[in-house]
Amino acid sequence: MLWSSLDAATAIGGRSTTDWQASGVSIDTRTLQPGDLFVALKDVRDGHDFVAAALEKGAAAALVSRVPEGVPADAPLLIVPDVLQALSDLGAAGRARTRARVVGVTGSVGKTSTKEMLRAILAGQGKTHAAEASYNNHWGVPLTLARMPVDTDFAVIEIGMNHPGEIAPLARMAKLDVAMITTVAAAHLEAFASVDDIAREKASIFAGLVPGGVAVFNADLETSPILRAVAETVGARKVGFGASVGADWQLLDARILHEATVCRATRDGQPLLYKISSPGRHFALNALGALAVAEALGADPMIAAHDLGRWLPPAGRGQRERITLDIVEETYFDLIDDAFNANPASLAASLDVLIAAKPVDGIGRVGGGRRIAILGDMLELGPTEIDLHAAIARHPGLSAIHVIHCVGPRMKVLHAALPRGQRGEWVETAQELAPRARSLVDAGDILLVKGSKGIKVSLIVDVLRKMGQGASPKEGTL
Repeated sequence: MLWSSLDAATAIGGRSTTDWQASGVSIDTRTLQPGDLFVALKDVRDGHDFVAAALEKGAAAALVSRVPEGVPADAPLLIVPDVLQALSDLGAAGRARTRARVVGVTGSVGKTSTKEMLRAILAGQGKTHAAEASYNNHWGVPLTLARMPVDTDFAVIEIGMNHPGEIAPLARMAKLDVAMITTVAAAHLEAFASVDDIAREKASIFAGLVPGGVAVFNADLETSPILRAVAETVGARKVGFGASVGADWQLLDARILHEATVCRATRDGQPLLYKISSPGRHFALNALGALAVAEALGADPMIAAHDLGRWLPPAGRGQRERITLDIVEETYFDLIDDAFNANPASLAASLDVLIAAKPVDGIGRVGGGRRIAILGDMLELGPTEIDLHAAIARHPGLSAIHVIHCVGPRMKVLHAALPRGQRGEWVETAQELAPRARSLVDAGDILLVKGSKGIKVSLIVDVLRKMGQGASPKEGTL
């Protein structure tokens, strides 16, 4: 049992129409499991419209602000004035009743992947609870906390933002033992005057640290002094990670192989070796920060380093998989699916992975394997967005990519800036390119699909994946 009617009603000040016990908490009837407490949030649609369906599907009860139409008054309901506020109160109560050591993770790039790294490396040392998907906003954080079992040892809470003032309240709700900032980059600039302002917002996660809490942050950034200063202001113990001299956890070398990254680092001057089953220096840095967090939470960093191999990538965030075209002839291409997130920093990291990758010659109709990129618009970059898209053409080593296709009005400037021989198609929308995606790839190729979620280049990924039978994904995410 996760919540009884009495415990939930007491936590949120609501009125329960009957006694019930819930084994989970859900906001979506499509994924609801029997025994869940259904939370009727108002978003694009009013959750009250789905209460009857939730109860029919086996929900233990529904959290509502009124008795929905078509639902009998004696149905198992928990009635409150405001459902979102009640969910926040339930999340706070869920946090208060557990002795779990809790880490909050934020950053312009790498939040979700680092959260998943932490889930993997902590699970071997205690019962671990972590947010599903990218549940990192004003309803995602309390939902994650409300779902946390009482006997949890470690909890990983992802915290994001779109506008100023969003992170600190969520961090305070989570009462963090450790707070981590993966990086600060030009993302959401339409809501912030500068990258420095983004850094201050990210650093506000430290406001949620409990006394004696630990602030773990990237020490390699121009804005690192801002992060350090905020950590000092709240009295946190400061732990920096990165390649910078003087970083507490210092990356000395990251050897990028075809399908792995072998890392050499120091921890407070002591040598540390670890391996990640995916190529990318950004993976190495995120993993180093995750190891620093694990130690700060009381876990054994050596065991954690070993368990990094259990990490599997979130879908759409750099997942690499082999798409088999012909089982008999053993022809295939490799797909790097990074269709759910894009800003200049994450795009640069993805391009570096593609540039380092090795296509296979002699198995396709073209003859030579190619590196191909399909790049969709980067959204929410503010007034400099056109310049930031054009700057991609100056990325070091970009000439190693054979063809670059562009999707979206902002990517049109990149398309125009590319050398003619490297210039692929440009389309306004992903829907236009998806039907032709099969003709853009050949056996032996390595294809990167990258863009902000809103540009929907995931539609192209879906078409490419249906071209064959995908083998097990290879670890790797942004």
